[in-house]
Amino acid sequence: MSTQIITKDMMNDAKQITSIEIANLVGKPHNDVLKAIRKMEPAWELEHQGKFSQMQIRESLPNGGYRFRPCFMLSKTESLFIATKFNDVARARLVLRWAELESEKRKVESEKSASAQILLETEAELMKRSDEIRRSYIFNTNQNAMGCFTMSQVARKLRMRYHELCMLLEENNIIKNVKGAYELLPPYTLLGYEAYRHHESYKLDGCLRQSNYMVWTAEGLEFIRNKVKQIRKSR
Repeated sequence: MSTQIITKDMMNDAKQITSIEIANLVGKPHNDVLKAIRKMEPAWELEHQGKFSQMQIRESLPNGGYRFRPCFMLSKTESLFIATKFNDVARARLVLRWAELESEKRKVESEKSASAQILLETEAELMKRSDEIRRSYIFNTNQNAMGCFTMSQVARKLRMRYHELCMLLEENNIIKNVKGAYELLPPYTLLGYEAYRHHESYKLDGCLRQSNYMVWTAEGLEFIRNKVKQIRKSR
């Protein structure tokens, strides 16, 4: 399963909270919170038939660079389940934070409702506004993949054919083809090597087709370059 990048929209979603915010809220090291989540995940999966959402968040560094930090994005129910391992004060802080988030969401929805106007729009105007909204969504979703390299671009930089590079990486358990899209395999995930781009297109019947595909960061390009050298040298 690919690890998604947390977008701005996700951070502003009043229905979810990150493990980083939970750690800051309850005054615990983030690593301790991650350990607690991973330890409790099997029980949750057994009862809920699903795992917690493992994500990455992009953090800026003092030198102007950035890094990808692993974390979890949890719903209210999931976070309160995790909080059963916390003390009373920590649990109280988390409950109050959820009350605050839900209050903020109601306020925003109320303001939107109050300012809404009934407009008569032509079909062309509706299509244009829909395109603008979709374009903005795709742009924001792909922010973390800006400046990254596709597999074809990496292959050209290494003077290899696309299929040759893919086959080499698959044979050495670096990537895996899942339903026509490549994913990076452990232990190479969550190291800042990969990002995922969102792509949309329409079928002939007008249905929207959505997909995500992996791209390589600058660090990922260097990682692949070194791996290819090592593989070739070992042959």
